[in-house]
Amino acid sequence: MDPQLESVFDEVLRRNPGEAEFHQAVREVFDSLGPVLRKHPQYVEAAVLERICEPERQIIFRVPWVDDADRVRINRAFRVEFNSALGPYKGGLRFHPSVYQGIIKFLGFEQVFKNSLTGMPIGGAKGGSDFDPRGRSAGEVMRFCQSFMTELYRHIGQYTDVPAGDTGVGGREIGYLFGQYKRITNLYESGVLTGKGITWGGSLVRTEATGYGTVYFAEHMLGTRNESMHGQRVLVSGSGNVAIHAIAKAQELGAEVLTFSDSSAYVIDERGVDLDLLRQIKEVERGRAADYVARRPEARLVEDGRVWDVPATVALPCATQNEITKDDARRMVGNGVAVVAEGANMPTTSEAVALFQQAGVLFGPGKAANAGGVATSALEMQQNASRDSWSAEYTEERLAGIMEGIHDRCLETADEYGEPGNYVLGANIAGFTKVADAMIALGVV
Repeated sequence: MDPQLESVFDEVLRRNPGEAEFHQAVREVFDSLGPVLRKHPQYVEAAVLERICEPERQIIFRVPWVDDADRVRINRAFRVEFNSALGPYKGGLRFHPSVYQGIIKFLGFEQVFKNSLTGMPIGGAKGGSDFDPRGRSAGEVMRFCQSFMTELYRHIGQYTDVPAGDTGVGGREIGYLFGQYKRITNLYESGVLTGKGITWGGSLVRTEATGYGTVYFAEHMLGTRNESMHGQRVLVSGSGNVAIHAIAKAQELGAEVLTFSDSSAYVIDERGVDLDLLRQIKEVERGRAADYVARRPEARLVEDGRVWDVPATVALPCATQNEITKDDARRMVGNGVAVVAEGANMPTTSEAVALFQQAGVLFGPGKAANAGGVATSALEMQQNASRDSWSAEYTEERLAGIMEGIHDRCLETADEYGEPGNYVLGANIAGFTKVADAMIALGVV
């Protein structure tokens, strides 16, 4: 890390104790910024680094709700409105037992630069709760969401902060949240949430966008070597929304997708993942990996291994943070992986990223490779603002163009700063400089 950044990073550690994921995210960006500060000393003079690491607003609140047994439950919830220099705060809500302030701050910090890379006028935020929707009835999920929104509604709005879905928050949850917002405010303010249903203000392709965008990004990475997704052996981790749509787009482009996973195990299907069956089990039945294998005997369930053990040429980690370790990366390189594009947020440890880069693997960081979801959320905001609805073909065309622009911006920035092909450095610098310039233009606020 550049010496000018070390003192700022030390202060981040001091002011945010015990928030390992946030520390990791800040370090990963700071490791790229040395040449930027030498070229643009005004960022140091204006204390942009110190300001960009401190959220503009952090909201913590309790969420009381009643389960089906008439027992009162209490969860903790957060909304971290990190930076609004480019536009209203924008970022998802995550419902998962692992959620705490450090996770939300890491996600919000990443969101600032991801949103900047899209070229859309949106700032960065993130939120969520340690509530676990798995195993809960629809009634329990509804009551939790209504209680959650009863507090959150006062902090959001189409010109202030626009949440969306994330892990544990899909169309069902967004519906309950929006219904409660409408009930409390007496406003049909469709632009206040994205990821809505198509019949009540949502955008076509929004559900698919993060997974599709990740594959589009990988396709452009392969294009720099005169290759494409066609014929590639692909590993996908996860089996949620991002993973399922990454599988769908990779298969559409002619790739052979071999794996998916959940928290219980991973599945290897050498004949190629049966997407219809996977969707039935995960989206309709809310089942587990073992249920897929029970209906597809040629597939194999692995409960004591790593999805990254399987030989392949392309890897799309779509599950959770830090799921690819240095040891995983070493095996993947040995097995012939040439491209890694992150569908999840920070799924690769910093040591694994370094190993991939040293081995010549093309590595697309999440803030670039998985930006398709938030980009399409911004497109949903445009449609809501104009009371319009676009076709799936037009929306996907916009998504594809945005992902191509992000890819090219990362490469051009890496070239400009003397690191050709370094997508991590390119994404960090391109995302940072746009926000930093806006912050200076707006004064000390």
